[in-house]
Amino acid sequence: MLKFIRATCLFLIFITTAIAGESAYTQSAFDQLQKQGQPILVFVYAGWCPTCRTQDPMISKLLKQPPYENITGLRVDFDQQKPVVKAFKVSMQSTLIVFKAGKEVGRSTGDTSEAGIEALLKKAL
Repeated sequence: MLKFIRATCLFLIFITTAIAGESAYTQSAFDQLQKQGQPILVFVYAGWCPTCRTQDPMISKLLKQPPYENITGLRVDFDQQKPVVKAFKVSMQSTLIVFKAGKEVGRSTGDTSEAGIEALLKKAL
């Protein structure tokens, strides 16, 4: 029964994340999106970070709205994905990086204003 509850919880977390326009970062997903020239938002997140928790609903809201609905959000776990954090040259959680046509076009750290996050997303279009 406990395994079923855990599996159900993990499934619900996955579905909620997918609905919000974000997925967990994997190198293969990132590479495929890059190859296709898709706009990408990489969100370096830590669950214990109050700034990340403030950014999260704003990002989810924006990624559901035109014209940002075609941007794929990939969430990097700051604590669990250290090689990825290092590869992106990120030193702090709450870092947002946007890519357009396979190239990084903007980044910010610690921005909790919706206008600031939206301006960053516009660079990916």
